[in-house]
Amino acid sequence: MAVTSEFTSVQKAAILLIALGPEKSALIFKHLKEEEIETLTLEIANTRSVSPQDKEDVLNEFYQVCLAQQYIAEGGIGYARDLLEKALGEDEAQNVITRLTASLQVRPFEFVRKADPSQVLNFIQDEHPQTVAMILSYLAPAQSSMILSALPPEKQSDVAKRIALMDRTSPDIIKEVESVLERKLASLINQDYTVVGGVDAIVAILNTVDRGTEKHIMETLEIEEPELADEIRKKMFVFEDILLLDDRAIQRVLRDVDNKDLGVALKVANEEVKNVVFKNLSKRLAAMIQEDMEYMGPVRMKDVEEAQQKIVGIIRKLEDAGEIVISRGGGDEIVV
Repeated sequence: MAVTSEFTSVQKAAILLIALGPEKSALIFKHLKEEEIETLTLEIANTRSVSPQDKEDVLNEFYQVCLAQQYIAEGGIGYARDLLEKALGEDEAQNVITRLTASLQVRPFEFVRKADPSQVLNFIQDEHPQTVAMILSYLAPAQSSMILSALPPEKQSDVAKRIALMDRTSPDIIKEVESVLERKLASLINQDYTVVGGVDAIVAILNTVDRGTEKHIMETLEIEEPELADEIRKKMFVFEDILLLDDRAIQRVLRDVDNKDLGVALKVANEEVKNVVFKNLSKRLAAMIQEDMEYMGPVRMKDVEEAQQKIVGIIRKLEDAGEIVISRGGGDEIVV
């Protein structure tokens, strides 16, 4: 393949569109931004002639990049590299991957997200808790929850705390960790600082772990980091998550809820939440609460949040007592 490095990316795109012809180029333009269309149109207009060899080289490069993207989607960076090396040779395969990752923001630890959680656990369980926290922050919550649940109890809360308190991680640190876990990915790190972890990340993970793991982690955090534990707990089950309960559980919750609090809590709730609550009340009580809501007038958002938090507190208390079950999405929960 001839070298096309003398062309800029815009020039290559213009040559590609010229080679594809006006009909196919018009279809591509439909997916571009207005400024991109203007730039390419100007470049095409300024392109006087393109040799057959240049067209062939650009088309070949385009095909290789598309092929690499397909391989990445199928099995990750490592898989793509192996297949491209067999087809193009080691040097050309590296050139294609480099060109592709220059435009794509490939997330760190790509190969870890493709692996089975049990394999990842064996790979990282002896690492420092901060390293484990960084890796789990990049994985899908379902995958991270399985790994977190399998860690020793004394390590679970430590890792959970580190995920919650994590903010920004230097690319140098990420690169150092990746070089240990997967040497081939070390050069593909995005050089911008990467925002990862935080309270939302650990909440997403804890919402899918088993109840025993979650309870142990939260009890430990309440002792070591009470403010952090409170912030996590507030986000772990919000009022709208009442939709995760079945009718029997909702009816049990409503028996302990003050009718005034329920009316205030439902004041700004969406229609789906209102419907599922009213469906589980007697017609007389539902009508009475709806009437109270109509006549209570404007309500401070602070009062609504407090009323909703009271109900959430009742739900969590009943769950702890084993009287209701919250569907967590991490597997089937069986009640016998």
